[in-house]
Order: sequence, then structure tokens, then C-alpha cells
Amino acid sequence: MTQQDTALTLAPRLAEQIRNKLIAGELKPGQRLSEASLSSDLEVSRNSLREAFRLLTKEGLLRHEPNRGVFVSTPSMASIIDIYRVRRLIECRALEQAYPQHPAVPRMRRAVETALECRAASDWVGVGSANMAFHAAIVDLADSARLNAFYGQIAAELRLSFGLLDDPEFLHAPYVDLNAAILAQLEAGKTVEAAASLEAYLARSERTVLAAFSRIAEAGD
Repeated sequence: MTQQDTALTLAPRLAEQIRNKLIAGELKPGQRLSEASLSSDLEVSRNSLREAFRLLTKEGLLRHEPNRGVFVSTPSMASIIDIYRVRRLIECRALEQAYPQHPAVPRMRRAVETALECRAASDWVGVGSANMAFHAAIVDLADSARLNAFYGQIAAELRLSFGLLDDPEFLHAPYVDLNAAILAQLEAGKTVEAAASLEAYLARSERTVLAAFSRIAEAGD
């Protein structure tokens, strides 16, 4: 197998690893990515890493600037609005039609418990990661491999939009108890009520992120 073939084979796996770093909040909007550092951390060649960068650039998660390098994308206002539109379509419907004994429900519970532990330790980045796990589990309720794969990209863009806020406590604190309340409704079989709660929750989250984006835009003028 040639070096090029190896790079093409490894690229999707590397792209997923980098996407997971975005979801975990390890990479921030506008951050320049170092080929040397990442290839060392991931133990891969630069050729393989460049191919992964190409895939993620195509997804809109990274951007390439000639003579400057590769940077983590900064979401636009339009993309933030679209992300939340997609989330309402996927997550609210998944909850509304959910089965309370679905295997994803224990994962939702673990995410809530992790968020509570992180909140007690004032680990707000950890709270944010637990929140991402909670919403990924909601998507799992739909039993669709295609939706899960699609949501992986949405989740990475979502975490980037969260990165626009300098205060993770302000962003994540209100949703720990809201997640717990939605889980309680689902476990009680009140799926329509759980979906309605999530709809209001997402509207509130969207307003918070868009307000942060507006502040950044105004500061740049």
C-alpha cells in the first residue's frame, strides 16, 4: 500500500478523532492547528493528517488559509440558527416518539449524574461534555445510524458555537437541572411533555448563543 493509500484509509478515523476533540471542547473557534503537534499526539503521518483536515474542511469544521495554515472554524449566525433548527427536528421528535425503557435512557441518566458531579466540582467544561453526551443519547432514541452519524457533525459545530462564550458556567449551569427534568418526564412515560420541555430549552439555548455571537460581532466592528 502506498503512502497516499494509507493516508486515504486513515483519514476518516483521524477526522472522527479530531471531531471528537471539537465535541469535547478541546479545540476552540479560530484556533490554529499545528500539524506537528497533532501528528505527534495522534501518532500518524502528516500526509494522513492533511487528508483528515481536508475532510473536516469539507464539513465546514475547519478552514484552510493559504500561507497561514488550518484553523478551527468559527460558526456564523446563519449556521447557529440552522444547527438549532436541525436539533429541534431531530431531538424533539426523537423524545416525543421515545420508549421509556430504551437502552439510550440509562446513558441519558449517566450523563445527568456526571453533570451533577462536575457542577459540584465547578468543572464547567466537564458539565458541557456531559451535556453533549445527554443530547447524543436523545438522538440514539430514534434508532437511526444515519441520524447518529449526521448528529456527530452537528454536535461538533454546536460545541464550537458554545466556544463563543467566555463563561462556560453561564452557558451550562441552567441546563443541568433542565436535563434532569426532561429525563424524569421521559422515564415517567410523559414523552410529549418531555419534547415540549426540550423545545423551550433549545429556544433558550439558541438565544444565549446568538447573543454571544452578536456581542463578538459588535466588538469586531
